Amino acid sequence: MTDRFKQHGAFSWNELMTNDPQSATDFYTKLLGWTAEDVQMEDMSYTVITAGDEQVGGIMKIPPEAEGTPPHWGAYITVDNVDETAGKAEGLGAKIIIPPRDIPNVGRFAVI
Repeated sequence: MTDRFKQHGAFSWNELMTNDPQSATDFYTKLLGWTAEDVQMEDMSYTVITAGDEQVGGIMKIPPEAEGTPPHWGAYITVDNVDETAGKAEGLGAKIIIPPRDIPNVGRFAVI
C-alpha cells in the first residue's frame, strides 16, 4: 500500500473546523467508533481522530483568522512541493486563501 503522506496527489488527512470541538468529538466518536486524542499544538488544542489503528484526521476550533466561516470538513492532498503546486493552482485559476506556510513539527500547507 502507498504511504498517503508521501504519495503526490493522495488524499492524506481530513480535518473538521468547528465552533465546538468537544461536541463534535463526542458526536463522531459515538457515531463512527473513532478514538480521539487531544494534543497541544504550539498555539492551539487539536484532537487527532483514529479509525481502527490509523490516524485519519483531526478536529479543531475555527481559528481567529477564519472567524465567520461555518463549521466544515476539509481534506488535505499530499504534493511533492507545496509552493510550486500553489503557484500552479493559481495559474490554473485557483484562489489562494492561505499562502504556503509551515505547521511546526508537521509540514507545509496552503489552502486553495
